[in-house]
Amino acid sequence: MNAAETPPLATLLLVDDEENILNSLRRVLRNEPYRLLTCNSGEAALQLFAEQPIDLVISDARMPGMDGAALLAQVQQRWPHCLRILLTGYADLTTTVKAINQGQIYRYISKPWDDHELRLIIGQALAFQHSERERMRLETLAREQNQRLQELNATLEQRVRDRTAELEQTADMLDLAYAELRRSYVTATEVFANLVGQRLSKEQQTNTQVIALVKAYADFRQLDDSSSNDLAMAAAMYNIGKLTWDDHLLQRPADLLYKEERARYRHYPVVGESLLMTLEPLHDAGRLIRHHQERWDGQGYPDHLAGTAIPLGSRILKLAVDFIELQRGLILERRLNRDEALLLMQKYAGRLYDPQLCEHFIALCTTLAPDLALADASILALDSRRLEPGMVLARNLHAENGMLLLNQGKPLTRVLIDKLIAFETSEGGHYTLFVRKPEDAAAPPDGEP
Repeated sequence: MNAAETPPLATLLLVDDEENILNSLRRVLRNEPYRLLTCNSGEAALQLFAEQPIDLVISDARMPGMDGAALLAQVQQRWPHCLRILLTGYADLTTTVKAINQGQIYRYISKPWDDHELRLIIGQALAFQHSERERMRLETLAREQNQRLQELNATLEQRVRDRTAELEQTADMLDLAYAELRRSYVTATEVFANLVGQRLSKEQQTNTQVIALVKAYADFRQLDDSSSNDLAMAAAMYNIGKLTWDDHLLQRPADLLYKEERARYRHYPVVGESLLMTLEPLHDAGRLIRHHQERWDGQGYPDHLAGTAIPLGSRILKLAVDFIELQRGLILERRLNRDEALLLMQKYAGRLYDPQLCEHFIALCTTLAPDLALADASILALDSRRLEPGMVLARNLHAENGMLLLNQGKPLTRVLIDKLIAFETSEGGHYTLFVRKPEDAAAPPDGEP
């Protein structure tokens, strides 16, 4: 990481009416890259907040005058972006509940604390805060750039149309991409997964295939929309925990890992869940990610769940992940072909996989054409010049660099088709789109026989 990418020094405020507690906290954090502020009352803490920015506050629950819950409630109201942690040495459920409800605290820690756990919690909290700030910065930057592109496009369209046709078409496609990004949290998650995947090699970018598989299986099992969306988001982000690995570890198949590497490998579902746990819309998807490496016989990880104690979505996700990763050489040193992967999964049904789900999964994959979308007879695979207005996109369309261009469910218009053709020409690419004909496509217009 270069200097421009290094996050700024975090400022921590420690609040406790006992000087020995403040000294203990300073001792625990003295070697950490933080700027530490201390005070012994809630009133003094609010004064510090008014004078300078503070990233995280740790407050004792019981203090004379303003207690910790009241302090954190005021911090939440006036400085909501500051993370809040409650430190309590008392079995005071009322104070803790008040801090959670009014102060919306990040965590509470009991005295006496474990030094390592305290440093870990603070580090995780600040890492989350930094990622949220970066996400908000990028979203703001994207909106500003999108607005500038729109303004520039309008100007160029009027003044220099002939000289800037390629730029105009590219800007239009970016406008469409951002518009579709706002349509749903599921789509936003898939876009984020594409961005995260840029660190991985092309062979390791399995999310798109896993998403397509779980969506096909969700349709096959007729899962409700909520379960399908959670499963799709889990498929998009299931390997985010691997991004903390060194490059050499990312390149090794799972069966060739050494003891320490294998232990780290088995921890990646937990890391993935922890990275998503503070995003409320991803709570359920994070739970599916945590358990997608559990085994039907209870010998999986991280929690050794067995049978139906494993969430249904996690059992489905494991089938899809293993099917794709076996073919990519990410599990075994030798890459398996499609049929070999299905035979191996059938062999381990009842040990690694839910036997009933595995049977359905194999049946579904056996009937699928090489491209998942072709499993539905109502879906057509067409190039851009064979598209017709009124058709509906049956699956997401990505550019060759992984950028989402159009998402599933988008109705096609003549203007959109022409823009897509122009974008292909400017990029020198060729895209195959999977579409459905509208239900009334074959019906004659009103007034015609």
